[in-house]
Amino acid sequence: MSNSLITTEIKNHVLHIALSRAEKMNAFSYAMLQELSDAYTLLESDPELRCGVLYAEGDHFTAGLDLADVSKHIQQGAKLFEEGKIDPLQIFDKKRTKPVVIAVQGTCLTIGIEMILANDICIAGHDSKFGQIEVKRGILAFGGATIRFQQRCGWGNAMKYLLTGDMFDAQEALRIGLVQTLSDDPTHEAIEVAERIAKQAPLAVQATLDSAKTAILDGSHKAEQGLMPALHHLMQTEDAKEGLLSFLERREANFKGK
Repeated sequence: MSNSLITTEIKNHVLHIALSRAEKMNAFSYAMLQELSDAYTLLESDPELRCGVLYAEGDHFTAGLDLADVSKHIQQGAKLFEEGKIDPLQIFDKKRTKPVVIAVQGTCLTIGIEMILANDICIAGHDSKFGQIEVKRGILAFGGATIRFQQRCGWGNAMKYLLTGDMFDAQEALRIGLVQTLSDDPTHEAIEVAERIAKQAPLAVQATLDSAKTAILDGSHKAEQGLMPALHHLMQTEDAKEGLLSFLERREANFKGK
């Protein structure tokens, strides 16, 4: 699937999702948001896809929302994403069950940070610059930063940047835990991580992600209650049998997602 603003490609059970508006520093127009949601919906719906990787063409990940374009749609009553499709920000609508690795480089503002927080693993370029600058525009971050930034990075670290709108560099992003790795080639490294995830048992990966998300959203007790039922289900799968057999035969497992 290739659109004018988001392009996708499938390789090794991984859906590559690329922001393709480099001439505008990949600022998100309303149409671009819809295309991004389409890509995430494809990831969720295709059983052959096991992981997603999100990256950007050009020198910058994103300059944030194209407010002039997005605001006119919102003012007319439009939703940020179409109902029933996967919400890439994981705030407003349908949730995803498959992991996504994200690579950022250059400028990463507002919704860019919120995309990091909404996804699972982030690889950042050494040149990356971050900013949650909504307070400088008289609004608040409405794509999840006020909810997730403190969960990921701690209250003080989050408030320092949410309340001031100050910019911070890649080393600071690594220090506070917003990103997990710094790289000279973040896109290449993110793809490698996504492909390693895709080699694991898909149902086990999804169950692991679900348990971790349940702990964050619904609390530890709820997550604890789900552990043994999830394990019992997984133990009945063909992939669990393949995992044990590959261990005994000392070879790499060939998982089918069944």
